[in-house]
Amino acid sequence: MFNAKQVMTFDNANQALGEGLHAIEAGATTIDLAGVGAVDSSAIAVLLAWQRAALARATPLTLANPSVNLYNLAQVYGVVTLLQLAVPGAERADLPHH
Repeated sequence: MFNAKQVMTFDNANQALGEGLHAIEAGATTIDLAGVGAVDSSAIAVLLAWQRAALARATPLTLANPSVNLYNLAQVYGVVTLLQLAVPGAERADLPHH
C-alpha cells in the first residue's frame, strides 16, 4: 500500500504523480488518500494517470479514503466511477458493527 501524504495541486502534481507511479511499478495495488490535503483539478489528472498505469500492468488499483473535497471534485469532472472512488465516510457493510 502507498500512502499519499501531500497536497495534490498544480504546484506539486508532478511529484505526486511520480511517487504514485513508482509505488505502482513496485507492486502497490492500493493508494491510501487519507493523508492528501488540498486538491485541485491536478489531483484528478494524477489519479487518472495512476489508474492508467495500473491498467497497463493489468493490476487493479484501489484508491482508498478520498477526502470529501477530492470526491466532490471527481463528481464535478464525472470520473467517480472511472476512478472507482468510494463515498467518503460510507460505512462498509462487510465489516462487523458493534
